[in-house]
Parts: sequence; structure tokens; C-alpha cells
Amino acid sequence: MSVVVGYSPTAEGKGALPFAFGEALQRGTDLIIVAEDDSASDAGFDAVIESAREEAGAAGVVVQVQDNEKGRSHADNLIDLSFGEGVQLVVIGIRRRSPVGKLFMGSVSQRVLLEAQCPVAAVKPPVGLPK
Repeated sequence: MSVVVGYSPTAEGKGALPFAFGEALQRGTDLIIVAEDDSASDAGFDAVIESAREEAGAAGVVVQVQDNEKGRSHADNLIDLSFGEGVQLVVIGIRRRSPVGKLFMGSVSQRVLLEAQCPVAAVKPPVGLPK
């Protein structure tokens, strides 16, 4: 059993991590972090993960990090994982939108919400979270 979270080095991606850790902790399952492009190799990636783990109080959650497959979109990788055996939830970060902007959603978020096999949690970053 596992929870999958889409990570990107943005406020939205960083905002989704603590929620995903909390969900994995509550469900007693592992967390799979799907890093957009090559963001898992960024210098501060490990620190971001540990900060999210501490914020959620999820010290015992086992984490697996996956890079996107080359030549495939971030949405495709998240959707494919949602069909995996034992995947209980996919967590994605979304942007805060103006009333007019709410008519449109990012293409990755929209595709994952519409095409994922399991439930999807769309998480907004806390107000004032640095980008």
C-alpha cells in the first residue's frame, strides 16, 4: 500500500509534501515521491523532504523517490502509478487562483484529477510559503 505525491520545486509541490506525509502516516503506508523532471537531484531536495517529514510528524514513514521516465510527462507518470496495485491516494499541489483563473487549471493537475484510478487530493500551499 502506498500514497503517491507529485513533487516539483515550486511552492505548490513543496506544499503538497507535508500533506502526503500525513496521509501516509495515517494510513500506515509508504510514500512514493515522483520528482518532476530531474528535481530530485537539486541541492536542497533532501532538506525539503526532511522538513516536510518533520512538519507532518511522520518520522516512521518509508519514502521512495522516483524520477519521471524520460520522454514522458509528469502527469503520465502520476497517472500510471495511480493504477498500481496498492496505491491508495495521489497527492498533487495546485496554485491558488483568482475567480477568473478558477475556470482554468494547470494541465498536469487537470489530467491527474480526471484520469487517475484512485482518489486524488489537490493541496494548496500555505499562504506566504516562499517559492
